[in-house]
Amino acid sequence: MRIDWKQALGNNSRLLILILSLTLYLPGRATAQGMPVYDNTNFISMTKSLLESAKQTSELLKTVAFLKEQKENIDKVNNAIKQLKAVRELVRNNEILFQTVQDDLRDILNSPYIKAGEVEHVSGAFEQIMDTAIDDLDFVNQILSSDFLKMSDAERTAILMEKKVQSQEMVAELEVKVRRYREIISFRRMQDIINNRETQY
Repeated sequence: MRIDWKQALGNNSRLLILILSLTLYLPGRATAQGMPVYDNTNFISMTKSLLESAKQTSELLKTVAFLKEQKENIDKVNNAIKQLKAVRELVRNNEILFQTVQDDLRDILNSPYIKAGEVEHVSGAFEQIMDTAIDDLDFVNQILSSDFLKMSDAERTAILMEKKVQSQEMVAELEVKVRRYREIISFRRMQDIINNRETQY
């Protein structure tokens, strides 16, 4: 009986060692296979990558904002240049108008071939163009000097460009009128020469 007990105890101790060995190794393997293990190196690397990406995004947004601001500045400068050119053109056209009226109108009205009844009509035609030009200049002056109208640069530029075109049209209209009256004077002079020649014969 003593031998069987020892033998049983020996078998039991081997079984106990085997069970202990299995219990020590099993939880480790179960954890390794069943639950994810976080590698600190990978986590830090991923965090650094995210931070770097955030920095790049931030820099990109700053660059976009900077470029947008520069585009707005360029648009403002372009509008200012367009306004300046339009105003310069307006001034030049109005100088032409005033000079034409001062010189050509005086010559036309002083011509002996313009009848007394036509003087008022001729003066009225020139005067109407000059009144429109003066009104336009006053309006442009208000646009440029007063912030009352609360216009944007683009709106102001559009109006100035429109007024510039109108002033060009007025110059063209005035030139047509001057040419027409000069042609009338020239025709009447020729007619007068022909009539006087006929009476001499």
